[in-house]
Order: sequence, then structure tokens, then C-alpha cells
Amino acid sequence: MEGKKEYIDLLLLADEQEDMIDKYLERGEMFVLDDIGIKAECVVTQEGDGVYELKNIAVLPDCQRKGYGKSLIEFLFSHYTHCRTMLVGTGDVPSSLTFYNKCGFTESHRIKNFFIDNYDHPIFEDGKQLIDMVYLKRTR
Repeated sequence: MEGKKEYIDLLLLADEQEDMIDKYLERGEMFVLDDIGIKAECVVTQEGDGVYELKNIAVLPDCQRKGYGKSLIEFLFSHYTHCRTMLVGTGDVPSSLTFYNKCGFTESHRIKNFFIDNYDHPIFEDGKQLIDMVYLKRTR
């Protein structure tokens, strides 16, 4: 998809530091969900044979909790027919972990101090400072 940066406002909802987005945006494939206007986006990278990583997924705030995120994830599994494992890294907060669990993901591993080591400022989600990256996976 050309012009990925035109969706920077959406991308920043899921990853608030632009230089971190730049690390995966060009090598990733971007999908935008349009339902009478853009509602959500995601970026996926191929990490190995049959292994993909959901690097960024964001739904506009007033469109959240309406099934758009889950629909995007289901679309990815139909689009990447040879995907055996989909990974996603997220902050250690109940809202994110619950969302991914409902989408069929289970915890895989953690990267200690990821948010401290890779961001130039403290990252907060749901009022909690993010420290470790929690990786989840969904296999088929």
C-alpha cells in the first residue's frame, strides 16, 4: 500500500513514537478498514516461513468496541493463507491482553524492559506505565 504515512495519526494511536513505527512500516503490509470512512488500520510483517507479526493495529477511539479490530484480525488469517503463527507484542495491561485473548491469542513470551529500553519517554496505557512487552501468538 502506497502512502502509508498518510495514516500516521491512526498508527500513532497504537505506537506513539514515530521512529519506532518507521522501523517496521516500510517492510510491513498495511491494511485499512473502511466502513463508510476509515475506522481502523493494521500493519503486518513476515518474520519467517509461515510466521507473521501484527506490528500495529489501531481503531479510531469513537469506533472502538464495535468489532473492527477483531474483524481486521480475522481478515488477516483469511488473507495470509499460509500463516501458521501470528505474533503480536503489546503492553502488559488487562484491556489489551483481554482483546487479544478474545481474538484467539495466548501468551508466548515477554521482553523485559522493552518500553524502557526502546522509547525516549515513559509510555502509559490505561494509566499504567508499560515496561515489559508481552508477546502473544495465535497458531493454526
